[in-house]
Amino acid sequence: MESSKSPQSSKKSRVVVPSDINGPRFDNDDFSSESASNQMVIFNHEAGDKEQDELGENRSQKSVISRGISPSIGAFTVQCAKCFKWRLIPTKQKYEEIRERIIQEPFVCKRAREWKPNVTCNDPEDISQDGSRLWAIDKPNIAQPPHGWERQIRIRGEGGTKFADVYYTSPTGRKLRSLVEIDRFLQENPEYVAQGVTLAQFSFQIPRPLRQDYVKKKPKLVNPSDEASTVISKPFQPEEAPYPGQCLQHMRETLAKKLLALMRKLGQKK
Repeated sequence: MESSKSPQSSKKSRVVVPSDINGPRFDNDDFSSESASNQMVIFNHEAGDKEQDELGENRSQKSVISRGISPSIGAFTVQCAKCFKWRLIPTKQKYEEIRERIIQEPFVCKRAREWKPNVTCNDPEDISQDGSRLWAIDKPNIAQPPHGWERQIRIRGEGGTKFADVYYTSPTGRKLRSLVEIDRFLQENPEYVAQGVTLAQFSFQIPRPLRQDYVKKKPKLVNPSDEASTVISKPFQPEEAPYPGQCLQHMRETLAKKLLALMRKLGQKK
C-alpha cells in the first residue's frame, strides 16, 4: 500500500479512492489528536513469492502479482505524526518496538535519527506511491513477542477472502496459530510461564490492505431468523388459509350444484 502526506485516522481509517502522486489520501472516521500516530504501515516490493513469512507484509500491484500468489515483504514504514511523511524502519525488531507504544509515544521524524542522523520533517519522505507497491495499515499497540519468540505474518494471494494469517514461532520452532494453541503450549511448557510469558503478549490481529479489491468480499448470508419472522409476520388471506368451516361449506355448495344439475337432466328426459 502506498502512503500519503495527509493525516490518516486511527486503525479505522478508510481509503479515499483516487490517489495523487504523493499517495492515497485517507478519510478520517475517528480522527483525534493521537490518531495521526496510529498509522502503522507495512509494504511489499513488487516481486512475488509463493509464501510470505515476515511481519508487516504488503502487496505488490495487480499487474505484478497474479491471483493466488503471495507477494514478498518489502519494508516497514511509519508515518510522522507531525509532518505526515513516511519513514522507513530499518529492522523488523525496531518496527515492533515502535508499534508497541505508537499511541502513547507518537512517532516523529526526530526519532528516526536513531538510524538516520539529522533527519527532520523538512527532509523528503523515504517512500511514496510509485505504483509498484500495495500498502497495508497495521494495528497499533501490538505487544512485542516474548524473548525468543517471533511474530510472523503470511500474506495471502490476491482474490482470497482473507488478507493475511498471523502465527508465532516458539523458541522450540513450533508454529502456533491461535491463542488457544499458545495457551495449550504454555500449559505443556510451564518453564515459559515461569519466565514471565503471558497470553497478553500475543496478538493475532492482521493488517488491512488499502486496496479494497485485494480481498474478495464474502457474500452476505441471510439470517434464518429473518426469514422466519418474515413468514410469520405475513398476514394470511382467506383464499390462502381457509378455515375448517369454509371447506365444509364449499363441499356442500358443490354437491348442491351437482344434484340440481342431475335433477334438471332427469326432468328433460321425461
